[in-house]
Amino acid sequence: MKEVIKVVGAIIENESNEILCALRSLRMTLPNLWEFPGGKVKGNEKINDAIVREIKEELNCDIEFINIFNKHSHEYENFIINLITAKCKIINGEPISNEHSKLIWLNKENLFSLKWAPADIPAVALLVSERDEGNEKV
Repeated sequence: MKEVIKVVGAIIENESNEILCALRSLRMTLPNLWEFPGGKVKGNEKINDAIVREIKEELNCDIEFINIFNKHSHEYENFIINLITAKCKIINGEPISNEHSKLIWLNKENLFSLKWAPADIPAVALLVSERDEGNEKV
């Protein structure tokens, strides 16, 4: 049976309504794919605590958990990722990559210009559709 890994991903939006995207480094599983920054949930850790801790470790900044945005499980060849994405905002510092190859801020409508890790794609699609719905003409 494949290992199930519970992971949190932070959807961090800046004042310009851009989303923070992180490129997985060559040292990481699934290198050169984009993701929402975050990481594994430890034991019985709460989602909001895990995401705040992971972003502090990975990006050297402090965030505030706002709410859970999406939950999705994706089966890879050797494991299953249970990804919980959450909307967050930076409350202190600027993101600096400690693990990823690159960090960029991107408008929601351009998110699909990147090659995303498969587990992140449903949250990306939801973000893009959320933007589309917000711009519909009545």
